[in-house]
Amino acid sequence: MSVEKSLFSKYVTIFFVVSGYWIVSITTVFVNKTLFSHIDLDAPMFINFTQTLITAAICYMKKILSTTYPNTFRFPDVDLWDKHTLKTVLPLSILFTTMISTNNLCLKYASVAYYYIGRSLTTIFNVVFTFLILGETTSRKCIACCAVIIGGFWLGVDQENLAGSLSIPGFIFGILGSLSLSLFSIFTKKVLPKLNGEIWALSYANNVYASILLFFVMILNNELGELYNYPKFSELFFWSIVIVGGVCGFTIGYFTTLQIKYTSALTHNISGTAKACAQTVLATYWYHETKSLLWWTSNFIVLSGSACYTWIKQLDMERRHKENIAYQRV
Repeated sequence: MSVEKSLFSKYVTIFFVVSGYWIVSITTVFVNKTLFSHIDLDAPMFINFTQTLITAAICYMKKILSTTYPNTFRFPDVDLWDKHTLKTVLPLSILFTTMISTNNLCLKYASVAYYYIGRSLTTIFNVVFTFLILGETTSRKCIACCAVIIGGFWLGVDQENLAGSLSIPGFIFGILGSLSLSLFSIFTKKVLPKLNGEIWALSYANNVYASILLFFVMILNNELGELYNYPKFSELFFWSIVIVGGVCGFTIGYFTTLQIKYTSALTHNISGTAKACAQTVLATYWYHETKSLLWWTSNFIVLSGSACYTWIKQLDMERRHKENIAYQRV
């Protein structure tokens, strides 16, 4: 009975973490689409920079509050410029910078509806890198599910091309976004224990380093001149939506790390793929888009492959959980 209770408690925690991730993530995608496509500002790295900077500022405010009101707030002791912290987090921050840049650029050039198809290869990359980096093998059933996902991906791309709505930059950045997200998920799982599992410490250091990296990318991308000549730079609406996007960026970053911590890198990627399916339905309704039957079929194929993969991994988790309890009793 205690085994079932412990497993039920684990599922309840995962349910709330994943639900929070879905709500925040879908909201963030629609806000970012507005920022990247509907404000007539060609400065994508600036948008990324403001989001990481706002996240770093929120973390710093919590750190100050923990010092002023130690009985109410808690923030882990982390030295951003310590050699250990730099060596541990900076490589992850480079991956993080690549991930948010490529994913947001995919969103800039492609529709929210295609964003699901474009990001569906994340699970495939995760399986490949889990084997190459962690040495973990995958069952034949899981590989068959991956083949289904790949088939759905190519069908979706083909339908976008036939409809004349396929964006080559969106297609390329979608693949790069899937690749970098997969690597980020795996390395987050490896880095967290080195920071004693402290999500706030990782989020703070990661976003400070990413802000510095993105500032230099902004300069290389000649975005300072673009901002100087932007006529709506001083308008309240512009800064309001930028701040909302930054808060969303902080929240999704926190929930992403939380989901990886309480589940796994693979489950996080599968959750993101399934969430994107619901997001696709909302996007076609919100933007009044009409898609062909085969286009919707491609979405269903990807979802089916991902759902099957999730089911296989869930059975594996239950088996390992019971084996662990049995081992502890012995």
